Amino acid sequence: MRPIERSRDKRVFLRGVLSGALVLAGIFMASANSGAQMRVITIVSGSFGENCGAPHGNLTRELARHCNGRQTCDYAMPGLHLNGTTMTCASNFSAEWHCDHADFHTAALSPGVKSGDTLVLGCAESRGAGK
Repeated sequence: MRPIERSRDKRVFLRGVLSGALVLAGIFMASANSGAQMRVITIVSGSFGENCGAPHGNLTRELARHCNGRQTCDYAMPGLHLNGTTMTCASNFSAEWHCDHADFHTAALSPGVKSGDTLVLGCAESRGAGK
């Protein structure tokens, strides 16, 4: 007669069943979330100093090379002389992009942008409070 061991065996068995159920639930949740597509950035244009007479889209290729295909992108402004634009005018910087060719977004840094200032572009869907 070993009633203590039977009770222990039942606890071990129940722990095993519970652990297995938790593992299966985790696999189910991971597979359900894997169906969600990551939305990525496709740059339409990037312009530096347009307010000072520089052509629209003069930074498009560089911005696209840095940000296309990413979900979020931090673009830090490079040196002070970009594509022939000098700092005699307080230049602005603007970016336009699509998220998977669907949602259109714009963002800008105000005139007076300087080397190292960062513009953040993103296509990540908000899942937190306020969404």
